[in-house]
Amino acid sequence: MDILEHTEKIVAKLSELPVADRVELLNEIRLALHEVSPFKSEPVDCVLWISSKRVEANDYNPNSVAPPEMELLRLSIAEDGYTQPIVGFDRGDGVEVIDGFHRNRVGRECEDIQSRIHGYLPLALINSDREGREDRIASTIRHNRARGKHQVEAMSDIVVELKRRNWSNKKIAKQLGMEQDEILRLCQITGLSDLFLDEDFSRAWDVEGSISPEDFEELDDDIEAYGDDIKKTRTVNTSDEGRVFHTYDKWECHKAGFYATTKEGMSKTQCKQAACDFLCDLEGFADVLAKVIVEWPNSCEHYLTNIAMNRIAWLGQASICYATGISTDLSRGGFSLMTTDQQDAANAVALKYLNQWAKANGRPSLTADDASPERESEIY
Repeated sequence: MDILEHTEKIVAKLSELPVADRVELLNEIRLALHEVSPFKSEPVDCVLWISSKRVEANDYNPNSVAPPEMELLRLSIAEDGYTQPIVGFDRGDGVEVIDGFHRNRVGRECEDIQSRIHGYLPLALINSDREGREDRIASTIRHNRARGKHQVEAMSDIVVELKRRNWSNKKIAKQLGMEQDEILRLCQITGLSDLFLDEDFSRAWDVEGSISPEDFEELDDDIEAYGDDIKKTRTVNTSDEGRVFHTYDKWECHKAGFYATTKEGMSKTQCKQAACDFLCDLEGFADVLAKVIVEWPNSCEHYLTNIAMNRIAWLGQASICYATGISTDLSRGGFSLMTTDQQDAANAVALKYLNQWAKANGRPSLTADDASPERESEIY
């Protein structure tokens, strides 16, 4: 008797079983077939139907779906069925969702779909060696980033968690598919902000400088370990009584996309050129500066009261973001495309409005050197 004849008999027997028994046996058969499959190293080769009671959402997914898109997903599954499985990790006591949180929700929360799939969910299980939480976090991020979807705030929290688990910036960059300067920027807006807060703004309005992620690897919590070096190494200027702090959720620049990593419809080269063109238009630049120093009060207080940073650079980059929606990351290098005369003219305009802000807020006027200090150390 050939394999197909055996299969026909197996199918006939299966059709007689109750749903729960049939699903359990089908899963066992799929697993057995998976073991001899030439594609056994690919999780999608074996999709199992697992009771939704055993499936648990993770607490680290940075992807979110707006209500209209969530409804579209529900409609898609209602009309077309599940066309791709949820990705999960079998912990033994349950299955943790790695990717497909919203597909999981639809299968649980939509009664018509839940009834149709008998309370089960389709899952492809990732390799069993992903026992560490940090490895599963990395897998979730890779899935989301491959689709271009993630939330900056949640991604920041995840990067901080991985750093606290002693992952180096290099490892985070490799595992999450990030550039190392993106990691610095994500650290900047959450729990590690004190280490990275002002690194972005160099004297040349460019985040690229001598600082690198490795500069932070050897730091520890024992301040005495630094001895005499402590006098040469700046912190984020927390000891300055005149400095005003606001948490990142209050920064108007953050809400406007100052730390975004993409600009729809524009390449990084195009963003740099757009930033250059904006800064060369001194009249337009001045008009936007006048708005930034009034309409972004929290951001201005947070950044412009920090005497250790290049405040001219920040005002310039904030104005670019306000006017064009281009982030500091994508406008990087735009200033360097300008001639020396154009740079000097833009600096002079920015300094003028910096001093207008200072006067309006009861602070002393600044010289160009005051506003863009040379640093003794790049770690501050």
